[in-house]
Amino acid sequence: MQALIRANTSAISLQNTGTRQGLRDNARLHANTYKHGEEKLLSIIQAAGWPIWPLIACSIFALALIFERFVALKTSRVIPPKLLDEAIAVSRERLPSNDVVQQLAQNSALGEVLASGMQQLHASPQSTEEEVRARMESAGRGVAHRLEKYLGALATIASAAPLLGLLGTVIGMIEIFGSQAGSGAMGTGNPGQLAHGISIALYNTAFGLIVAIPALIFWKYFRARVDAYLLQLELASEQFVRHLNHLRKPAPTQR
Repeated sequence: MQALIRANTSAISLQNTGTRQGLRDNARLHANTYKHGEEKLLSIIQAAGWPIWPLIACSIFALALIFERFVALKTSRVIPPKLLDEAIAVSRERLPSNDVVQQLAQNSALGEVLASGMQQLHASPQSTEEEVRARMESAGRGVAHRLEKYLGALATIASAAPLLGLLGTVIGMIEIFGSQAGSGAMGTGNPGQLAHGISIALYNTAFGLIVAIPALIFWKYFRARVDAYLLQLELASEQFVRHLNHLRKPAPTQR
């Protein structure tokens, strides 16, 4: 019985040892693969020459803009779902206090536009509907400018990245054929070296497209999102102007 227990213990120990060894081998394999891929990427960047560095800068800048726009264009920061109904409910009987209006203005982009109409009536209770609408339209233009912030830069990256990639390819091809021209008589150049040089030069074009395509997709996405927000802001503002119209104090009649 003791011999059987020792045999089972030895088998389990060997199995655990084999499992640990297998895990170590897998970890070593993944580390070697990652290191090889990193070295290959660095070699491609070095071989592509200086034109690829503006593309790398564009890719970093585009990632930063995309992340910033995702945060800035959240629905809760632009048009909270229940904000219009809450603003109408608060001002159903009379205008709220300046503190409440200020809190509404700091709530979101829509809150800023709605609060501007209340601020106009606070400053001038006898304001006409056109004056209230003009004040809200002015606030809406400022909000629209902030919503469209950095979209032009993202569109510029989407347009310029392929051109930068093409520029790098052209410069690389010029250098390749220039070096082949110095090899002497026709046909004495190294075809393998020429093919390798052309493939390296084309890396610039490929990297330019890798940067441009996502930038263009996200620019289209953010552009459509901003347009939808602006339409909702316009509709909500028009509804709120009609609501504020009954809170205006009529101008005194002249005798």
